[in-house]
Amino acid sequence: MDAPLPRSFYDGNVCDVAQRLLGQVFIRILPDGSRLAGRIAEVEAYAQDGDPASHSCRGRTERNAVMFGEAGRLYVYFTYGMHFCCNVVTGPEGQGDAVLIRALEPLEGRDIMARHRYGRTLITEREERNLLNGPAKLCKAFGIDRKMNGCDLCGETVRIVSGNTPRPPHIGRSSRIGIGSGSELAWRFFIPESDWLSKPGKGIFRNEP
Repeated sequence: MDAPLPRSFYDGNVCDVAQRLLGQVFIRILPDGSRLAGRIAEVEAYAQDGDPASHSCRGRTERNAVMFGEAGRLYVYFTYGMHFCCNVVTGPEGQGDAVLIRALEPLEGRDIMARHRYGRTLITEREERNLLNGPAKLCKAFGIDRKMNGCDLCGETVRIVSGNTPRPPHIGRSSRIGIGSGSELAWRFFIPESDWLSKPGKGIFRNEP
């Protein structure tokens, strides 16, 4: 079994952790033992301080309590009355920072992901490209819902493991997607060469390694 990344991996500045997550592998073990895996291709950072788009900007609530817990937990929220999104909690306890996972490259369990998303395994090329290229899409494909809020990413059911690949040669950077307040912050990070991005044409900065 792949060892999960240590909790210390998540205990840092939210933008730094967001960039370190690129290229790592997100794994979900389903109740029947089936394994789903995808390489992290795109993320967004959200911070309690100075970020009006973050759920934690106004302090701790029942909904966002997991954001204020220990680093390395999964924060899952429901949005638009129909979708779940999942985030990785970062930094020290009490800080309220997290990284939204926006897109994955499918690696294992593709047929199960397709059934979750489309109700069938035979899908078009377009549906294949849209399988995991959005935060709600990947949650549906991986069967992530509110019951997984607070799950330990250093455990077995859901975890992030080393991608065993070199650091991406470039890290793309842009403003975040689908928000109003805080849109001036360029806190969306992605692998520019990836074919699995939610917004492949959106990106204005590149960080050199």
